[in-house]
Amino acid sequence: MDEVKVVVAHSERATLRVGDVFLKVDADQARIDVEVGAMALAPVPTPKVLWHKPPVLAIAAVPGTALGRLGEPSTASPAAWAAAGAAIRRLHNAPLPPWPGRSLDDIAADLDVQCEWLITNGVLPAELVTRNRQVAEAALRPWAPVFTHGDLQLNHVFVDGDGITGIIDWSEASQGDALFDLAILTLGHEEHLGDVVAGYGTDVDLDVIRAWWSLRSLLAIRWLVEHGFDPFAPGCEIDVLRSRM
Repeated sequence: MDEVKVVVAHSERATLRVGDVFLKVDADQARIDVEVGAMALAPVPTPKVLWHKPPVLAIAAVPGTALGRLGEPSTASPAAWAAAGAAIRRLHNAPLPPWPGRSLDDIAADLDVQCEWLITNGVLPAELVTRNRQVAEAALRPWAPVFTHGDLQLNHVFVDGDGITGIIDWSEASQGDALFDLAILTLGHEEHLGDVVAGYGTDVDLDVIRAWWSLRSLLAIRWLVEHGFDPFAPGCEIDVLRSRM
């Protein structure tokens, strides 16, 4: 151990790496409680909890490397992407966690607010926002809730060769839409959607997954900008929206 690495830091939370230990500091104790509870319930590989002393959670690093990163080509094999799909299916088949997810009405209301902000502040052209708002509409339909990770970015899934070694960052876990998890995993990596769906092992509505790509990107841009991230980077949220045109 020769350094403390800042993995992510903003006004809501920070994650530090010290050797093979990650220290997560969160202003919202409820998020940490959900993360600990979800990892205990999830039927997939998760990090080992070393200790939990609010507001800090210490977890062990998982072996392997991230499936990829948004805005960068993934070097993982098609079999590894399929293994991620199979792991998600096991999660979705598990008993529901006790935490309810966001309601359709809340998501739709938030989407309207964020679209208005994007247009009013000149962040994106109105045509781009309006088109993706139309695409997003397909995701706003009733669904049978499953155990969802809730923030299944591809850099939260770790692989070694063709196998899954761990899934991290469970603070958004809840009852939710199965296709939302599949969409977040493949956001910006549409070329691997077929591999994930093959591993998932059941028919899914690809139009709804694409709708979630638009919806999630529209919802995320303001938060990303206000917390020091760049949704305009190549391959990231803005490019995802442009691809729907």
